[in-house]
Amino acid sequence: MKAFDYHKPDSIDAAAALLATSENASVLAGGMTLVPTMKQRLATPDHIVDLSGIAGLSGVSMDGKTLVIGAMTRHADVAASQLVVEKLPALAALAARIGDQQVRHRGTIGGSIANNDPAADYPAAVLALGADIVTDRRSIPADEFFVDMFETALEPGEIVTSVRFALPDMAAYCKFGNPASRYALAGVFLAKTGGTVRVAVTGAASAVFRAQDIEAALTENFGVSALERISIDASELMSDIHADAEYRAQLVMVMARRAVTLALSSG
Repeated sequence: MKAFDYHKPDSIDAAAALLATSENASVLAGGMTLVPTMKQRLATPDHIVDLSGIAGLSGVSMDGKTLVIGAMTRHADVAASQLVVEKLPALAALAARIGDQQVRHRGTIGGSIANNDPAADYPAAVLALGADIVTDRRSIPADEFFVDMFETALEPGEIVTSVRFALPDMAAYCKFGNPASRYALAGVFLAKTGGTVRVAVTGAASAVFRAQDIEAALTENFGVSALERISIDASELMSDIHADAEYRAQLVMVMARRAVTLALSSG
């Protein structure tokens, strides 16, 4: 690992100033991706700006009818939060299945979405729920946030501070996880609010995406039978050592049917 300067600011303004004035700086949230890539010298920052000393960046609260989760909230805390379990149980269940215990007790929701790993779980929830990602500069709608593999709408030095979730009428997440990493080979998060259904797929392509054919079918008839004649185009999906594109396309539909069944039984 290359030598670096370590900074632990006590405010967002101080962190932003460090990022603005330090050449080749990286933000440290949970470190679940940054630290391994640094050890492999795939990332070689000269400065690390650790957000863990900033008060107010973690925790769960309600703002009217909106669930607000601080960016530094650990996966384990999202899973265990009685507020999340009560208001958005699908998100609590998702958080409880991320990685292993060590990852869940270190990794953060803000770090996960800012990293935008193509097989991460949180991006599917954020996109399907139409959440807003709040930063130290602005609020970014989920539909504009996830750009491509490990790429988001965040500008250099911009810091995620919280995620705001409008509560759906029903929601569910189902994934087929890699047995070693627990990353999704294919995961489907769906959310129904009134007559609108949003469906996001993770693990299958270069970045999380909305499955519009599935959305249209479920908007017309929210039931498993609505998906009988729906398929996913495998030509735009990933193939790797874990699964080819055709297999992932099949997995997406299996996970979508399971998510509908789960949503109906839970909601």
